Amino acid sequence: MYRYQNPQPLGTAAIRTHSLLAQVLGISALGFSITALGAYVFQGLSPGIGLIAMLIGFGFLIGTMAAQRNEMLSLLLFYAFTFCEGIGIGPVVGQYVQTVGSGVVYDAAITTGLGMAALGAIVYATGLDLRRFAGYVTLALLALIVLGVASMFVHFIHPQLYAYLVLGIFTFYVLIDFARIRAGGGGATPVMLAVSIYLDALNIFLALLQIFGGRRRD
Repeated sequence: MYRYQNPQPLGTAAIRTHSLLAQVLGISALGFSITALGAYVFQGLSPGIGLIAMLIGFGFLIGTMAAQRNEMLSLLLFYAFTFCEGIGIGPVVGQYVQTVGSGVVYDAAITTGLGMAALGAIVYATGLDLRRFAGYVTLALLALIVLGVASMFVHFIHPQLYAYLVLGIFTFYVLIDFARIRAGGGGATPVMLAVSIYLDALNIFLALLQIFGGRRRD
C-alpha cells in the first residue's frame, strides 16, 4: 500500500549525505597531504627505520579505531598515523626518485587522485552499490597477502602482476566505500570512513608507483 511521505526528510537526508562526503574527503585529503609531506622530508631514511615508523603508525591506527567515539582524539590519532605512513613510504619513494626519476611519483599521485575522483563520481552519479561484495573482496585481499608473503620466498609471482592485483582489489574497495558513504555511512564516524578512503588511496598509489616504475625501468 502506498503511503505518502513528506519529501523534506529525503532532502534532509541528501544534504546530510553530501555533508558526510565533504567531511570524509576533507579528512582523507589532509591525511594524504600529511603522508606526502612525510614521504618527501624523510625519503632519505633507511628502509629499516621506515618499517619501524609504519609499525608505530599501525599502533596509531589501532588507537584511532579504539577512540572513534571521541571524534577529536580519533582525528588526531589518524593524522599521527598518516604522518608515520609518510615516514614509512619515504624510503620507497626515495628509491623510485633515484632510479627512475621524480616524474613517476607525480604520475602515480595524480593518477590516484583522478582515479579516486572518477570512481566516487561513478558511485554518486549511477547509484552503483557493491557493498554486498565486500566480504568477497576482503577474502581476495587476504589471499593476495598470503600469496605475497609466499612469493617473498619462492618468487612465483611477478611484482608487476602483484601490483595490478592490488590495484584491482582496492579499486573495488573504493567503489564499496563510496557506496557506504552515499548510503549514510552505516553508523561509522567521518573519521573512520576517511580511514577507509585513505587506505584505499594509499594502496592504489603504491600499486601505481610499482606499475609506472616498472614501465620506466623496462
